Amino acid sequence: MKKKYSNKDITIVWKPEACIHSTKCWKGEHGLLSVFNPGVRPWINAEGAPTEEIIKRINNCPSGALSYYKNEGEVTQSEVHSEQIVEVIANGPLMVYGNLKIKNADGSETQKNKVAAFCRCGQSNNKPFCDGSHVKIDFKG
Repeated sequence: MKKKYSNKDITIVWKPEACIHSTKCWKGEHGLLSVFNPGVRPWINAEGAPTEEIIKRINNCPSGALSYYKNEGEVTQSEVHSEQIVEVIANGPLMVYGNLKIKNADGSETQKNKVAAFCRCGQSNNKPFCDGSHVKIDFKG
């Protein structure tokens, strides 16, 4: 399932099943509560900030649940660095930034560009990827 929210410049695409609820889009000094506010419905207000600011927040989404495209129909992909960076999120997933080819246990392969969130708590129903279960079980690590 995908939900779309538009302003005059871009359409924001949200994939709820991919969201790991990192809160990076709306919380903290880099959050944008005027656009991404889980306390209201709809929770995304595409008119809530300048397009450039919205794009910055979308590009910081660790799960890839948020994306966007220009309304002219041109698909826009955020910059992907050739190096890989691994970041351990306190009480959360292992984030790997960059281009990745993931070989699954069954031999199939999954391509991830930009970022992938890997489960550390062991409770994800989408292993090896994080599905936000660490929040429900109050994972510490």
